[in-house]
Amino acid sequence: MEWGTLKVYGAAWCGDCHRSSRLLEKHGVPYQWIDIDANPELQEVVRQYNSGKQIIPTIVFDDGTVLSEPTDAQLKAKLGI
Repeated sequence: MEWGTLKVYGAAWCGDCHRSSRLLEKHGVPYQWIDIDANPELQEVVRQYNSGKQIIPTIVFDDGTVLSEPTDAQLKAKLGI
């Protein structure tokens, strides 16, 4: 299955970010990790995706859709796995 390269906005301290990353890695889904603590200017990008809220992980797909703090089931459903 072809997913493109997802963008995962997160932070090292975020347990949900690690959970989502592990799921993506387990299923061989390529993604770009974007640490919003290391790049504070990108916190505004996350807020734009989430109606002003800083919710992580925020996962952006090639088709322009976004999942914010998804459960494993939601992420698997979006990926078709």
